[in-house]
Amino acid sequence: MTATATAADELPRGVPPSMVERITLILDAFPSRITRLTLEDITRLTGLPRSSAHRILDQLVRLRWLEHGATGYGLGSRAIGLGGGDQAHAAIRHAAAPLLHELALRTGMVVHLAVRSGAEVVYLDKVGGRFASAVPSRVGASAPGHCTALGKAMLAWLEPEAVDGLYPRTLGRRTERTIGSLGLFHRELDRVRRRGGLAFERGECFPHIACVATAVRGPDGPVASISLVGTDTTPLERVAPLAIDAARRVSGALLPEPVPFAPENSGVRRAIG
Repeated sequence: MTATATAADELPRGVPPSMVERITLILDAFPSRITRLTLEDITRLTGLPRSSAHRILDQLVRLRWLEHGATGYGLGSRAIGLGGGDQAHAAIRHAAAPLLHELALRTGMVVHLAVRSGAEVVYLDKVGGRFASAVPSRVGASAPGHCTALGKAMLAWLEPEAVDGLYPRTLGRRTERTIGSLGLFHRELDRVRRRGGLAFERGECFPHIACVATAVRGPDGPVASISLVGTDTTPLERVAPLAIDAARRVSGALLPEPVPFAPENSGVRRAIG
């Protein structure tokens, strides 16, 4: 009898012997981007032995198919980048849509909704009037997170070491104002945290376009961010409270219980203390 057959014989009845099938069982347990499952949840849903599930989960986290936080496991950047979490994206768009339109009407500005995929942001929605055509962004497109207020608002929640893992020491420039080094970008994220999660960008992604953004909070960090977009002469500080209020309301619609709104985990506090 081969070693493979012996290992398969040791599995409980009904558990597939193929590693690919077992990985698929685990990934299928996550119907959306905001789903959080504990190890116990996963073993119950998949029927996998605890030791096998834990071993596979460790590998999936290491390879970024899943992520692991204080409330359990969720889909990682690789799964989301391949289309995983579309149901959650639809839920976020649905919850945010009326507030995006309200923001656009109240301010006359373009409003973006985006999610993070690794080092980039992906636009989920864009609302605005005539000025919208002057902003070269489109739904479904991506942009480098380090040169957008949307990206800064979400990346500020990460531990500094996690940001290091996403970027090289020298960052790609979109304009002459784009932050060009990882060290300077860490300083920028510190400023975002000191402002309670409020991020600004002036001409860093598109010339003469300026944005203010804040994150939509999930159980283990941001699930999206909302930005108001104007020109580089727009007084963004005046409209920033409207973006903060909208993000809070979207978070409230997505989560059953209130959560801390600004990035305040201990690692972040150490980084800025």
